Amino acid sequence: MNLTISGHHLEVTPSLREYVLTKLDRVTRHFDQVVDVTVLLTVEKQKEKDRRQKAEVNLHVKGKDIFVETAHEDLYAAIDQLMDKLDRQVCRHKDRVQKHHHASHKRQADMAFDVLQ
Repeated sequence: MNLTISGHHLEVTPSLREYVLTKLDRVTRHFDQVVDVTVLLTVEKQKEKDRRQKAEVNLHVKGKDIFVETAHEDLYAAIDQLMDKLDRQVCRHKDRVQKHHHASHKRQADMAFDVLQ
């Protein structure tokens, strides 16, 4: 798994990097076929009162790219919300990939024959 953590108008400190890694472990624990992860942490200065901390992640798994972004007043809270959203989307993708509970044609024909009798 390739991991890139970068900051925009922000220096990514070792504590921030470690926090993102620990939160990302939850996602990789649920779905281990992650190819590439890019995390972007941003500080937007719209007004002095309204400083927004923004976190984005672009996750590439086999067959799909998942993009999630959140904004909050606190960067750590934005990362928490980001990982919650990402975890839900990854679990949903995993369910879609693993749901192939189709009955075979032979079995369907046998069941239809039993119903007719």
